Parts: sequence; C-alpha cells; structure tokens
Amino acid sequence: MPRVAIQRRYWDASGRAAKRDRSLAPARPPSADPGQVTWPAVPVNADATGKTYPPFDYEVGKEKIREYALAVGEDNPVYFDRDEARAAGFRDVAAPPMFAVVYSAASLGRALFDPELGINFAMLVHGAQEFAWGEPVCAGDTITTETSVKEIAERGGMGFYVFETVSRNQDGQEVVRGTWTNIVRGES
Repeated sequence: MPRVAIQRRYWDASGRAAKRDRSLAPARPPSADPGQVTWPAVPVNADATGKTYPPFDYEVGKEKIREYALAVGEDNPVYFDRDEARAAGFRDVAAPPMFAVVYSAASLGRALFDPELGINFAMLVHGAQEFAWGEPVCAGDTITTETSVKEIAERGGMGFYVFETVSRNQDGQEVVRGTWTNIVRGES
C-alpha cells in the first residue's frame, strides 16, 4: 500500500500556528508488523459475573409513551389514543416495544456504573442488544426491572460486558427480557 504524507497543522491557545508537542503523545507499543498497531488487552474483572442488582420500579405514564412514540416516528394510534388502544385489545395506551429501553435504563445503569466492574466509559462502545417481549406494556403499569451480570470476558484485547434485564409488570408478568452487550476497546 503506498504511503501518503499528510501535513497537519496545530494551533496554540492564541490561535497561532504551532508545532505539536509530541512529548504528550502516548507511546505506541511495538508491533510485529509495522502496518499493524496492537494494544494491550483491556483488564477485566470477571469476579462480578452473576452479580445481581436491586430491582428498579418505573411507573409508565401515557404522556411519556406519547413523547417516546413521537420521538421515534411512530404513528400507530394505539400509542396516542386510549379509545384506539382499547379497541385494539390493550388495557390502556400501549407502549411501543422499544420503550423497553426507557423503563430498563435506570436498572441497567446501576450495573454499568458499578465501580466493581471498572468499566472505562471513555473507551465504551455499544455492542448489541436483544429483546424477547412478553405481555404488552400500557399506561398505568408499574414495571419492575432487575439486572444481572451474565458475562465479563476479554476477547481480542477488548472487554466484553453482557448484562441481562428482566422486566415484569405489577401482576408479575414478564414484559421483556433484554440482553445488553457493551464493549470496552483497548487503550489508544
């Protein structure tokens, strides 16, 4: 692959062109292949695998459902109109399925921000999320979500954190089970 020289200009605080101070740049580790940069693996603490967090309750409001539906471009009247929702067989205004991220967020946040896990948020990227839906969520429901750590592993120099959330309504019916995968990239 041909190499292309790129000239970069840097500016100091006063707005004048300046030379880059390379003494502050991180040292790159040596690599077997000069075209390939490798970084040390992300240290992970797998001891927290299996840990569960206290449940979090979320009271579902009709207005919050409406706001969410508008934000994501939904136009189905069951998300806005009580009569339409009841005519369609729901108890009240129905929540779009992905509203699950709203009522699961606080429970999942307890795990993500747990200092025992040591997640480096500067290097965190969203890996995946999967949901299995059960009973529909409607306005007036109280959703209780519990989060657990399913897996913590190092793969390919990156840290993988997999969480599971289980959300139930006030009648104990499971409304959604979510699997959330977050990846912490290697240091750069």
